[in-house]
Parts: sequence; C-alpha cells; structure tokens
Amino acid sequence: MTISAASMQKDVYKEFHARAYHPDVTEVYANYTSRSGKLSNVENNEKVAFVGLQYFIKSYLQEEWAEFFATDKQTAVANHKRIMSAMLGYAVDVKYLEDLHDLGYLPLKIKALPEGSLVPYQVPPMTIVNTKEGFQWLTNMIETVLSAENWPIQTSATTSVAYLKVFKEFAQKTGLPSDFVPFQGHDFSFRGMFGKQAAAMSGFGHLASGLVGTDTIPAVLFAEKYYGANVDNELVGCSVDATEHSVTCSWILEGEIEFFKYLMNEQSPKGILSVVSDTWDFWTLVTDYLPQLKDEIMAREGTLVIRPDSGDPVKILTGYTLASSSNADSEQKTENQQQAEAQAIEQGNEAYKWNNQYFAVGNAQQPLMVCEVKGLIECLWDIFGGTVTDKGFKLLDEHIGAIYGDAITLERQRQILQRLMDKGFASKVVLGIGSYSYQYVTRDTHGSAVKATSVVKNGERVAIFKDPKTDTKKKSAKGLLKVERVNGELTLFDNVSEAEEQEGLLEVVYLDGNIIKETSLSEIRDCINEQI
Repeated sequence: MTISAASMQKDVYKEFHARAYHPDVTEVYANYTSRSGKLSNVENNEKVAFVGLQYFIKSYLQEEWAEFFATDKQTAVANHKRIMSAMLGYAVDVKYLEDLHDLGYLPLKIKALPEGSLVPYQVPPMTIVNTKEGFQWLTNMIETVLSAENWPIQTSATTSVAYLKVFKEFAQKTGLPSDFVPFQGHDFSFRGMFGKQAAAMSGFGHLASGLVGTDTIPAVLFAEKYYGANVDNELVGCSVDATEHSVTCSWILEGEIEFFKYLMNEQSPKGILSVVSDTWDFWTLVTDYLPQLKDEIMAREGTLVIRPDSGDPVKILTGYTLASSSNADSEQKTENQQQAEAQAIEQGNEAYKWNNQYFAVGNAQQPLMVCEVKGLIECLWDIFGGTVTDKGFKLLDEHIGAIYGDAITLERQRQILQRLMDKGFASKVVLGIGSYSYQYVTRDTHGSAVKATSVVKNGERVAIFKDPKTDTKKKSAKGLLKVERVNGELTLFDNVSEAEEQEGLLEVVYLDGNIIKETSLSEIRDCINEQI
C-alpha cells in the first residue's frame, strides 16, 4: 500500500503551528505575491507571468491528498507521526490530521486571476483561506509546497515572455514574418535542470509564453496532463531533426561534406534539418563546404539549419563591429597599427582594418578571417541569398537558416538581433534558451512569498500584517484583499470588507477539494499574447 506523504510536504516548523495559533482563531486568510523585481533576471521588469496554479491544485491538492483520504486513518497518519516525532524529538499529536481524515477533503478556497495574467509586483494573483472552523492551520501549512511548486514555473514563464517580447520587437522592426516568431526561442534546458520534474515545470513555463520550440519532452507531457493540451489537435511544442557532436564525429573518416549529403539525401530529405557545425573547423565548413553543397541544399524540400555551438554567439552570428577606417586601407591614413586600434577603441568597435587585414581589438598578432568579420548570417546571405522584407531588410532564403543554442542570455539575444538589424538583416535566427536562463534564478528573483493577512478570532475579523522595521521591503498587505484594474493596470486594494473581497478579478478556482474553474495552455497563451 502506498503511504501518503502529502501531509509532510512542508517545513518541519509547520508541524508546531497547528498548536501555536491563538486558540480563538478559526480562519486564516493568506495570499501569494511577487513582491519585488530588485533581483529580477529580466532588466527593468515590472510584471510576473502568473502560471502554474492549476498544476499545483491537480498534482498536490488533489492527486497527493487523494492518497491520504483513500488510506485508512491509522495508516494515513502513522508514518507522519513516525517521521515528525523522530525529527522533533517528542511524540507529536496527530489528532488534527485524524480530524482532517474524518472530514474527507481539504477545506480550502483558492481565488486567483486567470493564468497567463502579467501581474505587477505587490499585486497578489491568488488568495487562499480555510473554509471550515478547526482547520485554520491548513492555510499556511501548505505555504512551503505552494511556494516551491509555483515560483519556478512563474519565473520561467516570465523569462520566456521577456524573450518572446524581444523577438516580436525585432520582427516588427525588420519585417520578419510574424509566424516565425514563436519558433525563434527554443528550450534546450532539460539537461541542466534540477531533475526531470524541474525540467517539466520550467519547460511548461517556456511553452506558456507562446514560444513553441522545445526539446524538453516532459514539458509537453506536463501540458497534456495538467492543462488540457493535446498534441493531436494543436501545436503544443515542436522540434526538428538535429545532430550532436557524437553523430558528426562518427563520420570522422568520411568528412563533413559526405555527412551532410547523407543526412540530406537519405535520412532527412524534407523539412527542417539542424546540423551542429563546429565539431572541427566551423569557418571552413561555412566558407568551403556549404558552397560545395549549395545546389543540393537549394534543391532540398526544406530548410537546412547551421548550428554553431562554441565561441561568442554574438560575434559568431553577427561578426565584428568595425572602425570607420575599415572602409579603406587604414595604412593610407596611418602607418601605425596601434593608432588604428586606438581609433577602433575610441569608436567603441571590436575590430579594425590595417594593411589590408582585419584584427580584433586586443589581438594584433592574429588577423581575423573575412568570414569572422562578417559573421554567419552575412556569410549565408553571400552564399544563398534571399529576399528583402517590406521594411527593407535582407531575409535569408528559405532553404537555409541558423540556430545558436549555447550561452544565450536575454542581453545577448538583444545584442544579436540589434546587430543583425544594424547590418541590414531581418531577425531570421533561432536562439536556444538553456538552463542558465531558466535555472539561474531563485525565489528571490521576483520576491515570491505566501503571507497571511487576515484571521477570524472570537468570531471577529482581524486584519494582520508584517512590517519589519529592519527591512521595509518585506512589508505585507493587510486584511482581506481585492484586485481590480485601474487605468488598465492590475491594482491591489487591501484591508477591504468581506463584501468587497467577494468582488474584483480574483475568482474561485478551487473549493473544498474540487476545481471550480479550469484553464488550458491555449487560453494561457492567448491571455499572454493580448498583453504583450
């Protein structure tokens, strides 16, 4: 028989709280809020994407607690008593859990904004309260797991929204077809996440934004299980035929040209094919092998995607910025290479031309190849050409493309797209988003916290709050809460009356063990899309 652990998904000190509340308290009302963007991984961030609550309700409040209620009472509480007694050093009293088992359900009410809402800091997207006297301990007992299961998805979704907004921005600026945008950010984070469940949760946050490129299969399974997605009926997430270095290395004797031909002609003659291209000599592949393969690439029914995987992604894709003197032989202006380099530094550039050769600032010994100065996108244009968008920017031919899947950050994303635009190119490039973006975060990234703000004591409602004089940023809201739109922005009203609390935009989504209102992945995506 499965022994339920639902009651132990908490910090140890929560065990004491059922007895520590004032004896006359019969109700505890709390909220979940992202309090501050001071440590946000998104520059100048103002809002957090509210995503993941339905997963928490289904997986924890329903699935895990169902085991507790389905097990006989003695068995259901015995392991809890054993573990907690051992950790605390005394025989804990589990009568409160026995009473809950007798009740047969979790007496809780959760109200929330629609998932997909972009919520300003200090505005709670959800509240939670016990619905039956005697179970006031339950509201904040689940604080720990409520926080742990919600902040990561919301943080990843917020990061993903930030990527999506930048892709949309440059698509509009350069005339890139808008239907390409959802495919520009590709989730490659699985291997770097804190286990497969973290990968699924974070990967769903990526998909929730509206980006559809992903190699994280568990994220798609997550979307189907908890958010009504169905890969048979909709585009949940997608990927392409792609290689890795071990595959390329298996062709070490035959060489990369034969490898490309084998892939294009025998294994992936149609559709998108992504080939990692820096296993040995990336620039030789670009400037020598690809021109040799041009006819086969242009005749193929699909897109061949070149994937560099090392070096500075900004420079690999977009090349080097050059000092103005690079338009002519700088030796015509000066015979001193140091002066040419100084001019480049003064102009804020990365390279300069001297004596008919290119040099990176800080490396006067090793000349740059012309292809390095141009970068991959311009080199592909030189080989394969393309069209010009209605905004006047060069758009690579549909038979060729590029993806960079390593070391991409939000800062580098903007640098890449801006530099392509500055060079006259539409932002036709796919960028991989990895575990650095999605896991180099904590609960403090958006200051996410669950705090109680109201209790019922002796039959009277009492507004409570915390306001540490040593850290004013941790001041909580007070009393019952209501969220409304004011001038189009979600706004918190605290310390409202019971009648006012029943109004506003927070709607009941869970009540006494049952989901009252469900949402879907497609609805979340639509909600986010309407806000960005």
